[in-house]
Order: sequence, then C-alpha cells, then structure tokens
Amino acid sequence: MEELYEMDCTVLKRLLKEDNAKCLLLDCRSFLAFSAGHIRGAVNARCNTIVRRRAKGSVLSLDQILAGDEEVRVRLRSGMYSAAVLYDERTPDSETVKEDSTLTLVLHALCRDSSGTRIYLLKGGYDRFFTEYPEFCLKAKSLPSLTSQSSIDSACSSCGTPHNDQGGPVEILPFLYLGSALHASKKEVLDSIGISALLNVSADCPNHFEGAYQYKCIPVEDNHKEEISSWFLEAIEFIDSVRDSSGRVLVHCQAGISRSATICLAYLMKRKRVRLDEAFEFVRRRRSIISPNFSFMGQLLQFESQLLATSCAAEAAATASPLLGPKTTTTTTSTAATPTSPFIFNFPVSVVNPAYLHHSPITTSPGC
Repeated sequence: MEELYEMDCTVLKRLLKEDNAKCLLLDCRSFLAFSAGHIRGAVNARCNTIVRRRAKGSVLSLDQILAGDEEVRVRLRSGMYSAAVLYDERTPDSETVKEDSTLTLVLHALCRDSSGTRIYLLKGGYDRFFTEYPEFCLKAKSLPSLTSQSSIDSACSSCGTPHNDQGGPVEILPFLYLGSALHASKKEVLDSIGISALLNVSADCPNHFEGAYQYKCIPVEDNHKEEISSWFLEAIEFIDSVRDSSGRVLVHCQAGISRSATICLAYLMKRKRVRLDEAFEFVRRRRSIISPNFSFMGQLLQFESQLLATSCAAEAAATASPLLGPKTTTTTTSTAATPTSPFIFNFPVSVVNPAYLHHSPITTSPGC
C-alpha cells in the first residue's frame, strides 16, 4: 500500500521502552475494543458508520478521525511526529489491509494532513503485540459477566440488599462514574475512588455533602413525560468541567439504572462519537442492570440523529474548504441521510423486546 511501511512488534516495544515522544501510536479499532485494552500510549482513531459510508471517493480529515484530540492534530500538522504507527486487531502486513477499513481511512487522512510523518503498520496488530508483550498494554479492569435477571433477583433476596446498590459505583471513563443514591450517600465510598463532584439526576435525592463536593442537580423524574434530552448538553458541559479540572464525577439517580445511565450514554455518544447501541453495550458491560425507560431511549435515538447530522455537515464543510482542497462530488442516497433509516438506528435488543419492557420491574419502576 502506498506510503505505508511496516513495523515489527519488537521494534515498537523498543520505542515504547525509550518513551519516544516523536512516535504517535494510533489504534484503529472500535471504541469498545480500545476501551477493553490497548497498547500503552495509543490514541483511538475512528470514524462513525455514516462518515465511513460517505467517505467513499473522498479523504477524511484529521478533525474527523481524531475529533477529541486537538493536541495530537496540531502536532501532526506541524510535523512534530517523525513516525505514526497504525494498528488494528490482527492485520499481518500492508498487503492485506482492506481498502474500506478504518486503518485505510486513517492512513489517507495522515498522508493528506500530516507534515513529514512516516506512517507504519504494526504487523499482526494488537492481538500479536499483546501476545508477545502484554506488559506494554493497558487492559480494562475485570468486568462482571452479564447475569440473568432471575439470578440477580435471587442473589439480592438472599442478601437483603437491592442489586442496584450492591458493590460500588462503576467506572465508565477514568473521570466518569455511574452509581445509585446509596453510593452517593457514603462519603467513604466517594473518597475511595477520588470523586470530587456529583451529578444528581433526580428531583428528590438529597445532596449529602454540600461542603465537601461540587454538586449539580438535574431535576427529572423517571417517567415517559420527562424531556431528559433538554439537559444533555448542560450535563455534558458539567462532566467536561470536572474532567478539565482533573476531577472525577459520580452521575447518580435513585437506582443508577435509568436517568443517570441515560446521561452517561449521552456523554459517550457526544464525546466519544459512538452510536447508541455501542455506548449502551459499553456501559452495560460495566453496570449490567442499566435500563433507561422507553421514552429516554427514544430521546437518545433523537440525540444520535442530531449528532450524525452535525458530523455529516462538518464533513461537507471540511471537504469544501479551500484549505483542504476541492470538494469531491459524491452521490448519496436518501437512506444515508434520513434520520429514521434502520441502518443508522438500532435499539439494543434487550431494550426493545416487548416482553422485557412489560415485565421488567427495572424499566417500569418509578424509582430508577
């Protein structure tokens, strides 16, 4: 493949040992795969499904594949990286890189927008590197397996503690935690994980430690009439402010199942540029009992359509920019642009199953 060199795992290991600041490591896998484990120091480069479809015949920009990493984009454009190493799951060599892969899209963006950076493919990808040098990889904390509802209820009845309060808050991102009102009422729990702020997504849960932590309240009930989406951007800005001050925020409602989970999903969709189904699975792996009510899921789907529309508009503006060269004319179908397209929106199966909605006490409980 043009302008793509190859690098063995042993060479990358040596670069990592030297802590070479002029070498950029780009993980071209999905957000879920990257979060489950990645090579130390890697940055996740990805693009959502709609952008991938519309990219045929045109080249994406660094702003699209590295939307949340402004410093990396600046360093690439100013030639501060002498090498960029790309990897996916297991591609063995440059000859087998697929034309429609994320890795190829990232390669083209780097070739166009970076300055003086030599681009390499890590032979064998993450799988081979992790097999040979696991000590240079970061793995997510062990996550509990997804347990059936009946087994959860059985365990909870035997111990007398509601399952939504068992254990502690779960880490969604290094600065973002999800939990219940009980978790938010235990100062020793909050201090043990370094919480500095709490986002209270309820109208009736008290703020127990006003003098010790920063608080923000989103006064919504868990019912089908609430417009929780009207609070999404304000909640996201609050979480960002905590992150930017090197703090950690606990998002909670009464049970940590519906309202607070909805806010965490919206944050991942906005800041990590992932679709609802991917964000849902990511959070569910960490807190298996999440279950936003049906109205909240509908509002999240609408939020997804807004984010996709914004992404596509930004893409069109970027390709038309005189700084990035002439716009490439492409033909798009109405399906790709229609918010109701089944290609764009997929409810997680566990959420749209009618039996699950009608019989689950989690989904219908007003205490979520």
